Amino acid sequence: MYSPGEKPDRPAYPAGRLLSCFILIPMLRGCPGCSPLIHWHMNARLYYVHDPMCSWCWGFDRTRQRLLKKLPSSIEVVRLLGGLAPDSEEPMPRQMRDYLQQTWQRIRQRIPGTSFNFDFWQKCEPRRSTWPACRAVIAAREQGAQYDERMTRAIQEAYYLRAMNPSDEAILVTLAGETGLDQQRFQKELRSPAVQEQLESEMQRGRAMGATGFPNLIVERDGEFWPVPVHYTDEEVMLETIRKVAEG
Repeated sequence: MYSPGEKPDRPAYPAGRLLSCFILIPMLRGCPGCSPLIHWHMNARLYYVHDPMCSWCWGFDRTRQRLLKKLPSSIEVVRLLGGLAPDSEEPMPRQMRDYLQQTWQRIRQRIPGTSFNFDFWQKCEPRRSTWPACRAVIAAREQGAQYDERMTRAIQEAYYLRAMNPSDEAILVTLAGETGLDQQRFQKELRSPAVQEQLESEMQRGRAMGATGFPNLIVERDGEFWPVPVHYTDEEVMLETIRKVAEG
């Protein structure tokens, strides 16, 4: 089951655009469990471009985890933040609220087992602003690479299950403490220009690879980028696409 996912609130590069930005040395090794004639490209990278407040990324998470477990260790996985919506203090318009609630309903129907707590729309004052949550992931990452995914998960659970608003700094600081981070250091880095610059850099890298919506998977091999259509319920479909690209 495929879906376009969520689009960022900004102009995007044309879909499918491939840019050569890196030079990689081709190295091959056998793929465990595959025919001896099939090889994975050892220097292939898989980029995951996402936003912690992207509803489709939340729905995709279990399939994504299964996919990563089946990838050979020779493929490096790189996480990039895409930045759905810039900073805003304006309340979310009613039309957008209705649209997102309908999106949550569609995801529940199309990706069995995905949960949403609709109390969020009554308990919180939603804003169309995901950059704070993106910066929170980067600030968490500064205290250890392992906190990238942990903070992403904490934000997702707060938003979709606990009816908390990750657009609010106070919520993000609370989540940082629950995740085991140094809250003072986290809050300082959350507000730092360096973290905003890193977010802008990651958004630019994603656009340059052709990521026009989230979640997005892209394989880099020999300096070229190849889109992997996201299948929300079957990791084997994506694994086969990755295999074909990585075999060269």
